[in-house]
Amino acid sequence: MEAELKALEDKIAQLVQLCARLRTENIHLRQQLATAQNEGKHLTEKINGARGRLESLLDQIPGDEA
Repeated sequence: MEAELKALEDKIAQLVQLCARLRTENIHLRQQLATAQNEGKHLTEKINGARGRLESLLDQIPGDEA
């Protein structure tokens, strides 16, 4: 009986360690996701700005009037 309780105690300790490790990993992954989302937003803004500048330049090119 005592050996079974010790085995159960060990398994519970492993489970607690696993939960703590997963919680830490989850926090880290959430931070990575937030960073990636911010970078994606920044890149989208840069693309839109470049698109606007390119469209402006294209509008300045004289067209064929023949």
